[in-house]
Amino acid sequence: MTAIESATPRGRKPASRTVSPAARWLAAATAPWKRSAQRSAALVIADVVPAIGFAAGLGIAMGELAKAAPLDQLHTIGLGPALSMAGPGAALAVGSLALRAALSLVATRAAADAARQTKSGLRQRLSAGLFWGRVSDSQAMAAAVEGIDALDGYMARFAPVRTAAAVSPLLLIAVAAVVSPFTAGIFLFTLLPFVIGMALTGMAAAAESRKQFQAMERLSGLFVDRIRALPTILAFQGEGAETRRMGVAAHELALRTSKVLKVAFLSSAILEFFSALAVALVAVYCGFNLLRILPFPAPDALTLGQAFFLLALAPEVYHPMRRLSAAYHERQAAEAAAPHLEALEEAAPTIERQKRPAPVHPPHLAMQSVTIAYPDHAPVLTDFDLDIPAGRSVALVGPSGSGKSSLLHLWLGLTPMTAGQLFADGQPVGPETDLTDWMAYAGQAPMVVPGTLADNIALAWPQATTRQILEAAAMAGLNGDMGRVIDERGGGLSGGERRRLGLARAFLKPAPVLLLDEPTAHLDAASEKALLPVIARAAKGRTTLIATHSDAVAALADKIVRL
Repeated sequence: MTAIESATPRGRKPASRTVSPAARWLAAATAPWKRSAQRSAALVIADVVPAIGFAAGLGIAMGELAKAAPLDQLHTIGLGPALSMAGPGAALAVGSLALRAALSLVATRAAADAARQTKSGLRQRLSAGLFWGRVSDSQAMAAAVEGIDALDGYMARFAPVRTAAAVSPLLLIAVAAVVSPFTAGIFLFTLLPFVIGMALTGMAAAAESRKQFQAMERLSGLFVDRIRALPTILAFQGEGAETRRMGVAAHELALRTSKVLKVAFLSSAILEFFSALAVALVAVYCGFNLLRILPFPAPDALTLGQAFFLLALAPEVYHPMRRLSAAYHERQAAEAAAPHLEALEEAAPTIERQKRPAPVHPPHLAMQSVTIAYPDHAPVLTDFDLDIPAGRSVALVGPSGSGKSSLLHLWLGLTPMTAGQLFADGQPVGPETDLTDWMAYAGQAPMVVPGTLADNIALAWPQATTRQILEAAAMAGLNGDMGRVIDERGGGLSGGERRRLGLARAFLKPAPVLLLDEPTAHLDAASEKALLPVIARAAKGRTTLIATHSDAVAALADKIVRL
């Protein structure tokens, strides 16, 4: 899936300028899963039906009891007659509660499913940005892990109740207006403090959420850097100082998190206060109306059943707003993470690459006027030309930093080509062309995954048989136990064995092009000498490009190019 090129999706009108860029990006990024979010929001709004049913059941039950005796003599009705009269209303109330529980369960599952789909889809879409080096490791880690996880609460808790908070109170007030227009007016008037309270606390929550995410990003970056430098830290006995530094960063994150929670709790407390005050105001009106002691002419005369209906409905009018307040910090956390997610998205290539099937014969490769320049750096190569005839080999020789590895990575799509053109068998190779099926590659730092040595070799060609894996390992000089277990850090492999692992992968893959990046680096003279005929054998019948400092390896090539 291609990355989104702008905050506003194609074919849609731009959002209002009053909407923050983070909110616009969130709306665009979660748009593919909008239908799932709308389904969960509809289920939350449907909660008003059992809420009205419960209030109606309670009002009907009390209304029937009021018909049997005056308000001040309800205690004189026997238990049996009272149950008989209140039975239909009580049954409606109990059934409504059961329906409400079922709806709540279904709505929760639907919201969780929408959040799961959103996180999974965004992880797949944004993962390409992790491999292009255009954002720092700390930013990439914070965005890919904590940033996407922040969308869980946004999609599962905030998005459904946001819609319900705008619709449900109005539906309930409309129902209340049928019974008592004056009470409905009280409901409308008392909603204003909710809106003002949420606006004020929302601004404070947004600022604290941004600070919290920045502290989390700093801690992630510090952790990544210290893990990479762990051998050096241990060698110089600096673990004590680094532990204290990590502790300070963790404490700062804890303080930022506590401030976010403090604002969230304050917001909930404010809305709970206004909710209790509004319900009390309705209760006072209904009570004085029943007793006919209002200090002003009663706009409507309530019965006991109507009063109980309105009293039971009152908390439900404010319930959606209270749920929104409880989940409001989820929105702020998601918007705080949005700029980091957007940066990760922009770091990914915006062109969907199409695989070109590998030919059965060794191809003719060519480079014309190629310029390689990384952002904010001087060009690595300028106007570089190279022609590699089909089935021939070329060695790139030059000092470190001269661009040898960059030229190899160019064919893999891992290096940005600022200018120029690549050709494979006479056909131009553009940014949208994927030639990975053409290439067998051995890099300077082969990736290692948890598993056996055979599993790691087979990564280059999963269809390989056990015999083919053993032959490739033998060619590379890996004659040990193929079943030995290797961890993700390469534990159990020496530096030379790790380099041989990369060669074994390149030898295993039946690709028509062989790319070797310093194939004998860090090997002793005897090991290099033993590997030379193996490299020559692997290059036979392939178009080969070798980056090396070794004169012995360069001598294997048909042509040597000095950078």
